[in-house]
Amino acid sequence: MKNKLITALLALILAGNTFAQTLRVATYNMRYDNPGDSLNRWKYRLPIIIDQIKFHDFDLLGGQELLSHQVEGLLKQLPDYEYAGVGRDDGEKKGEFSALFYKKDKFKLLKKGNFWLSLTPDKPGAGWDAALSRICTWVQLEEKATGLRFFFFNTHFDHRGVQARKESGRLIAEKIAQIAGDAPVILTGDFNFDEQHEGFAAIIASGKLRNSFDLAPIKLAPTGTFNSFDIATTNKVRIDHIFVTSQFNVKKYGILTDNYGARFPSDHFPVMVEITPATTRKAK
Repeated sequence: MKNKLITALLALILAGNTFAQTLRVATYNMRYDNPGDSLNRWKYRLPIIIDQIKFHDFDLLGGQELLSHQVEGLLKQLPDYEYAGVGRDDGEKKGEFSALFYKKDKFKLLKKGNFWLSLTPDKPGAGWDAALSRICTWVQLEEKATGLRFFFFNTHFDHRGVQARKESGRLIAEKIAQIAGDAPVILTGDFNFDEQHEGFAAIIASGKLRNSFDLAPIKLAPTGTFNSFDIATTNKVRIDHIFVTSQFNVKKYGILTDNYGARFPSDHFPVMVEITPATTRKAK
């Protein structure tokens, strides 16, 4: 009887630990492969970015500005990851991806999709005063160890269109509500605005999504998130964000300022959070 009681207690402890697993989530604008970038070309930066991803051991990664061959280059050297995403220009391979990467041994893919940040979100195209087509890619994943189901969205807002950024904030909040309902959600991206922008307010006003920076009791944010490849940057503005719903607790938030040979691996810093489920019940 005593042995059975001990076994039952151990099972409960193990179950609790399983549900309390920490997820390491990052957003990272890795800069498109621009021939004019000289020593900051993708071929020089890729090995460092690979090392970053491996070292920081992201479970989920939202990447921005990636061209098709850049996605392929990452996957070739990151065999533990799978991805979802399409080119924003044609919904296939053309143009930049807002690709999602996830550890395939840890998560099972249930659903995936894309929509464009425009008045016609079901087909490729630019919206409002945007300079370029902008896309949001999403997946529904199940954590294999716990059965936790959640949605993961990733995007890149326009860098020029003032109205486009504001309307994109409203649209993405609406689409997340339509697609995910009451399920747990993580939203990552390069939003090209800070916390004072109307577009940011539109995302928060949905009542569903919360800013991980505000929630984290432990923060490492020595700088802003855009560095323009300037090793001496003093920028303090955060334009890359991670939002979560109330089903997640945020434990840590960090802007990762890794550099090599007085160079940065991208013109944006990756932003990483550690989160845990706020409930021990499986989310369906």
